[in-house]
Parts: sequence; structure tokens; C-alpha cells
Amino acid sequence: MGKDVKVKNKVIITCAVTGSVHTPSMSPHLPVTPDEIAAQAIAAAEAGASILHLHARNPEDGRPTADPQVFMQFLPRIRQATDAVINISTGGSSLMTLEDRLAAALQAEPEMCSLNMGSMNFGIFPLARPDMVWQHAWEPQLLEATRGTIFKNTFSDIESILKQLGEGCGTRFEFECYDVGHLYTLKHFYDRGLVRGPLFIQFVLGILGGIGADPENLLHMKRIADKLFGDQYRFSVLAAGRQQMPLITMGATMRGNVRVGLEDSLYLGRGELAKSNAEQVARIRTILENLSLEIATPDEARAMLALKGGDRVAF
Repeated sequence: MGKDVKVKNKVIITCAVTGSVHTPSMSPHLPVTPDEIAAQAIAAAEAGASILHLHARNPEDGRPTADPQVFMQFLPRIRQATDAVINISTGGSSLMTLEDRLAAALQAEPEMCSLNMGSMNFGIFPLARPDMVWQHAWEPQLLEATRGTIFKNTFSDIESILKQLGEGCGTRFEFECYDVGHLYTLKHFYDRGLVRGPLFIQFVLGILGGIGADPENLLHMKRIADKLFGDQYRFSVLAAGRQQMPLITMGATMRGNVRVGLEDSLYLGRGELAKSNAEQVARIRTILENLSLEIATPDEARAMLALKGGDRVAF
């Protein structure tokens, strides 16, 4: 019993390695090619990340891609080099179709996938600063396109993802909740028996179109999740940009888990670009350990989240 309680109170570090928000012109350290994604993911795991959240990019120009063949150039290498839990995005990009977004995950059958709990405005167009010198024409075009598009995940879309990946592949989910309404959407599926505990809920703060990156909002998200799910969930905190470290540290003091990575912030500190994902993992690990918090290993994370195991994936 004592051992179970000790493991339950450990902190899971997730590292989101590249994402689809930032572009190559914003940082020379953003991993783009399969080699770079694999190397940075492995280093992040060695630094203490027990979950690796992965997107893919076109190796020629760095644009987001959902091509399973690109994913398969780095997924097996990461699995061979580390025992970290691999979590594949089903979000991809707001410009991708649902079928595109699911293709790699359905082929790979990972232990975990992210699942955005609703359709939403997902505005990254403010990142296109007027003084930016772009390496590729697609970069400002992709950012500007989010001014007039939405990220689409309808109730029907979510049901399809739960059926195809959850029931069909034994995959469990990182439920990404960008606002309070997303928690109620998750409760709807929970009450219908389409998802079961222990839930892993990612509070996402600071995306334009979602809830703001404010301490009050984090407290509110936690309060509502407690009301809706009681002891049937674990939460993690993701904060975009400069609020990354302050808010995830706050989340950890609330007995939550944390997510770092160049998908969420390109910086290590004020005005200092992170040279790698591993740098961010090492920074939050130091903070957590200085708060006398223990870091969960990949196998402890699997036990905490009731995952199927790294030997039951298809890559």
C-alpha cells in the first residue's frame, strides 16, 4: 500500500518534442528531420521525460506532416533507444483532415495519443511578426491561415477516435482540455462509458482561442475537474510561451504532472532560446526535485495511467 501511494504521488514529465505551431525560422534548435526528432526525443527521455509527445514534419522544409512513413522513420528508433511512453498526436494541424490526423496513430497503435476535446479557434497567426525573416514561404502562410480556420473535433470526430484508437488499438489518451467546456465534454463521454479512469487530463493554457495562461484559470480548471471526476483522473499542465515554467511549476505544487518541450515554448528563460528539448526537461526536473518532488519513471507512468505496455505497439 505504501509503495502504491508513493508511486501515485510521483510527477510525470511529458516532453512535446516539435509540434506543429512553431516554424523553423523561429529557432535553429527546433527538430525537423526524423534524425533530429529521434535524437532530441531520446535525449529528453534520458533527461527525465517519461512520456514523449510526437508530431512529424516534412524533412525537406519543416512543415507539419501527418504522413505515417515519416513517423515510421523515427518511432522505431526512439522505442529501441528508450523505454519512454510514446504519445502520438491526433491533433496534427488545424489544416489537416481527421483521416490525415489519425493515419500515423492507427498504423503505429501507440500506448497513448493526444485527444483535443472539442472544436475551437486555434490562433497562432500572432506568431508571424512583421520583422521575421522567413526561411520558407509556407511558414507565414500557415500561421496566417489560422486566422480564418478552426481546429475541428466534433462529438462525432471524438467518438470515432475513441472507437478506432481506444477500442481498436488499446490506446489510451491524453485528453487535451483548452477550456472549461472541454472538461464537460469529457464528462459526457465518461458518463456514457466511452472513456474510463484513470483519466489523464492535460490542462492547456495560453492558446489564443482557449483559456488564458493565468494562475486563476489553472485553479479553476482543477476545481471543475475535481467536481466532475473526483479521484478518477490525473492532471498535467501545459502553458504556452513564457508562461510555461511558472504555470507548470504551480501545477506540480498542486500534485499535478507537467509538460515541457519545444512544441509549447522555444525558450529556456527570458530571451534565451532552448538549445534542445532535453534542456527544458532538465530545467523542470531540477525545479521539481528542489521542491522535494520525485520524478516518475516510464514504467511508473504506465502503472499510474493504466497503459497497455511498450511491447504491444506496432512499431
